[in-house]
Amino acid sequence: MINKLDRNASRKRRHLRVRKKITGTLERPRLNVFRSAKYIYAQVIDDKNGKTLVSASSLDSEVKELGIYGGNVEAARKVGELLAKRASEKGIQHVVFDRGGYLYHGRIKALAEGAREGGLDF
Repeated sequence: MINKLDRNASRKRRHLRVRKKITGTLERPRLNVFRSAKYIYAQVIDDKNGKTLVSASSLDSEVKELGIYGGNVEAARKVGELLAKRASEKGIQHVVFDRGGYLYHGRIKALAEGAREGGLDF
């Protein structure tokens, strides 16, 4: 059986390997995803200046008031839509997707699809 710490360490190694190739600029920032057991978080980051431009999570009041548990696919889709809405308000339309070392499946895929439906292009 694989230990949870080993799985997270493997994910971090995969994330660092991907981060060597993916960087966000002001014109095309990086959409980063972090997934915990209970919640999901997403940020749009300008790596050149080291600034978070937009963020959203399943802890935000807009998602919580829907009465959705924060750790499921439906919440991830809503977080993606909320992030896209906030990004469009700041004039961000094109991003680079950084899945954070996670498989593109389940909640990560739902967040990406929600962001695409909200108007982000990646």
